Amino acid sequence: MGFTTMTGGGPGVMEAANRGAFENGGTSVGCNIHLPFEQLPNKYTNKSITFRYFFVRKTMMIKYSYAFIILPGGFGTMDEFFETLTLVQTHSITNFPLVLFGKKYYTPLVQLLQSMANQGTISKEDLSLVLITDDIDEGMVHIKTYIEKNYMLKPRRRNWFLFETASS
Repeated sequence: MGFTTMTGGGPGVMEAANRGAFENGGTSVGCNIHLPFEQLPNKYTNKSITFRYFFVRKTMMIKYSYAFIILPGGFGTMDEFFETLTLVQTHSITNFPLVLFGKKYYTPLVQLLQSMANQGTISKEDLSLVLITDDIDEGMVHIKTYIEKNYMLKPRRRNWFLFETASS
């Protein structure tokens, strides 16, 4: 669809996503975080920015995204997922598809969310805010449907993002 691939900029699946875009002529951005014990920027980015604070990184990733594709991860992944889901649920951001890849991995989370809906702490409609799948095509169709329905995107002459100006 011509979008920039933006990740947390680190190793593992973040590096794989950046590498896929980088090696196929797409634009690849890493939004790294300065940590005392891990996460150096991966080498498959056209632009890498290192943030000092998680909240700034999350804000920038949400601001410059049209969708989130979330793969199995740890505390940081869950933090970013739930903050974004809350923003969608409260209509602070709209028309923003969230896709969780890994049905088996996310089964306990889905069960927890269903339990929360059954107990009334979230609405049952909130469960429809996330697509949970193992099918790449299903995830991409979900995102493409949101984008085509809600945005009039026009090709840009120059890709610029994250602290650059059109003249830089």
